Amino acid sequence: MLTAHDPGLRLVEAALFASETPLSIDQIRAHVGDAVDVSAALAALTDHYAGRGIELVRRGKSWHFQTAPDLAHLLRRERDELRKLSRAAVETLAIIAYHEPVSRSEIEAIRGVQISKGTLDVLMEAGWVKPAGRREVPGRPLIYATTPNFLTHFGLVSRRDLPGMQDLKAAGLLDPIDNAMDAADFVADENSENIDGDVEFSDSNA
Repeated sequence: MLTAHDPGLRLVEAALFASETPLSIDQIRAHVGDAVDVSAALAALTDHYAGRGIELVRRGKSWHFQTAPDLAHLLRRERDELRKLSRAAVETLAIIAYHEPVSRSEIEAIRGVQISKGTLDVLMEAGWVKPAGRREVPGRPLIYATTPNFLTHFGLVSRRDLPGMQDLKAAGLLDPIDNAMDAADFVADENSENIDGDVEFSDSNA
């Protein structure tokens, strides 16, 4: 069992603390050397920082230190920016998160409408979506996947932590939009991106 004074543990701790971005085990090993048991050090550090003001967390395949969730609101300098994320972008992000990697045509097949190039650009500029290679089929279409920033922003360890359909319904996140439109006697043009409403959200940056 590693102790707080173990040289390897201290090296891993220092590498994570100094890094501006989350690090994978391979990236940590590149800093501390092959002689260090990085996995054991991460486990020991996770236990050591549990319940403290900062904690070591895993996001996907990467690790980083963050402020304890119950203290973050006391230390954050908030700058509220009202942004608008179109319904098309929200739906596209959800499809990528649940079905990645997916191509543009696969996203369109699931949504039932075409998406504009700008929709994917917005998600990539937010750092939540990235190109993930090309599908080995005729035409070799580009495919997309979520990023570690997506996991960090939404507080997920991995995509396995995404809520299931029943959880979404229970939380009221699958409101019957189509029924609301029908009640307003609004007939949506399913072939147009222009019908997509805007979803407003407040983004707080430290």
